[in-house]
Amino acid sequence: MSDQFLWLAYLAGLPPVRLHDLRHGAASLMLAAGVEIKVVQETLGHTSSAFTADTYTSVFPQVAMAAAEKTAALLLGDNEGQGVLRQLRV
Repeated sequence: MSDQFLWLAYLAGLPPVRLHDLRHGAASLMLAAGVEIKVVQETLGHTSSAFTADTYTSVFPQVAMAAAEKTAALLLGDNEGQGVLRQLRV
């Protein structure tokens, strides 16, 4: 299956990528989109969410900014913190 996938990717002019790489990419994107770790764990078939969290620990810059914004909103009360970090960076 993997060889066939690589051949199809080659024919489509895509860079070489393994099926497992697509799985990793999908999991990372799910987490970046805010999907709960338990859902990602079950989707991937991992036995524990701790393993999933340990394996997919990379944080996209957008996710880091969103986390900082949520923290600022909590500290400033209600939704007042929304966008405050972006305003400070400009």
